[in-house]
Amino acid sequence: MEIGKITIGGLVDEIAARFPNNDALVYPDLGIRYSYEQFRQVCNRAAKGFMKLGLQKGDKVSIWANNVPEWVITQFATGKMGAVMVTVNTNYRSFELEYLLKQSDSTTLILIAGIVGKEYLDMVYELCPELRDCQPGQLKSAKLPLLKNIIFLGKERHPGMFAWDDIMALADQVSDEELAARQASLDPHDVINMQYTSGTTGFPKGVMLTHTNLIGNAVSLAECMAFTDRDRLCIPVPFFHCFGCVLGTLTCVVSGAAMVPVVAFKAQKVLETIEKERCTAVHGVPTMFIAELEEMEKKHYDTSSLRTGIMAGAPCPIEVMKAVVNKMGAREICITYGQTEASPGITMTRTTDPIELRVSTVGKALPNVEVKIVDPATGKTVPPGVQGELCTRGYHVMKGYYNMPEATASAIDGDGWLHTGDLAVMDENGYCKITGRLKDMIIRGGENIYPREIEEFLYTNPKVKDVQVVGVPSAKYGEEVVAFIQLKEGQTATEDEIKEYCKDKISRFKIPAFVLFVDQYPTTASGKIQKYKLREQATKILGREKDASIETA
Repeated sequence: MEIGKITIGGLVDEIAARFPNNDALVYPDLGIRYSYEQFRQVCNRAAKGFMKLGLQKGDKVSIWANNVPEWVITQFATGKMGAVMVTVNTNYRSFELEYLLKQSDSTTLILIAGIVGKEYLDMVYELCPELRDCQPGQLKSAKLPLLKNIIFLGKERHPGMFAWDDIMALADQVSDEELAARQASLDPHDVINMQYTSGTTGFPKGVMLTHTNLIGNAVSLAECMAFTDRDRLCIPVPFFHCFGCVLGTLTCVVSGAAMVPVVAFKAQKVLETIEKERCTAVHGVPTMFIAELEEMEKKHYDTSSLRTGIMAGAPCPIEVMKAVVNKMGAREICITYGQTEASPGITMTRTTDPIELRVSTVGKALPNVEVKIVDPATGKTVPPGVQGELCTRGYHVMKGYYNMPEATASAIDGDGWLHTGDLAVMDENGYCKITGRLKDMIIRGGENIYPREIEEFLYTNPKVKDVQVVGVPSAKYGEEVVAFIQLKEGQTATEDEIKEYCKDKISRFKIPAFVLFVDQYPTTASGKIQKYKLREQATKILGREKDASIETA
């Protein structure tokens, strides 16, 4: 498959022709089992329905739902008829939703009722009260003038909204030839997907990704995992994030492999799905794998079919990685590092890499991708073994941030290098270790401290389930180290005990000045732990607000 020569619609057609009878999309609990030919037909039908709705190439279609079947169908249907799918974080609330719909210029919103009830519906009616008195497709919203269509994923009817079945029925009014002509008019370098960055600082930015960005990344990832049409991937990570819809669904489709999603993450459900469907691969962020390993302690699950998968989305603790290999049996599990702006994969370990490399690095550059480590102050490339900012260039770098040219220019330099903001060290063979974020670095009394190093050490404590290290302001040292620790079930520990564990094992200045025990961490919906929130919590708990106002050079 030649990167840059095919669109997502063309990809579906090509794979359906090669593997028509292979399982494409499987939801065992919902009684859905589409072959690739059936999947192509249902995507064509949805694409024609969207066309009849009046959606043009480049129109923005936002989707606000967890991992339901219609999400996958929408992803590939919009890929066929040229609308840009905008993924909405399932944790969003009305203020964030309004911002995204307005900033993205969305004309259409597809949604479920909600995650815990009907909260999504309530928020949409609050945002667009005009919906209650309009015909479907004729919304005239004071707050969102471009938004016309609301499509509800469910059987029940709601005022002003289409049901999904309505869209599928509209397909009868569009010919196969009309869809083929629309699909043929698309260019592989057109933007087809927009994803909003987590917004850990400032307002979220809409990352514009093209057919080429996404397909190219999926092909590279599949190659690193040795993925084939015989693989079956359990996908519990959210679709709205690149991890779900590129490393997950799209990596399956480029391979002719089976997509086996889990609608909402529960460790028990993931393990049952792997066992029932004989999944050969499973994806997850570290917190998901930790929960699955804990569940396996309580009950036996047959995970012997597992071969590979990806752990990513957050720094991957070495001890957790080893347990996934040894206890779950995913002997070829890979680590991927990336960010949404890079579609998202940048580096990855290979299934053939020795376990030592797979537990201690994030791999080397994906095929057809360039990676370099630069001095953040000078921009010059540093030698192997020297820490700097990781930069990347290639087919995978986003087209830019939607309607944010200044932010785009600050992220991608004049030579096409994307500056990730992540600190890394590369060895002489090109394998990288992520050592932290530029802004995560703690400077204590002039010593640079990288939280990742302390976290990896504390993971070796048998009582520790998870740990996050941040810095808090200090009048004396500038910053001091704080460790937020989650203990394993049934374990107890004290601050002094943790400090004693560190004594003589890591440098004195790296030993946490404070240890705070927590049950959970603040996270984005994609599972990324929000360290800035932990810093804020620690500053408040420890009464360091006054120190935070001290100016530093």
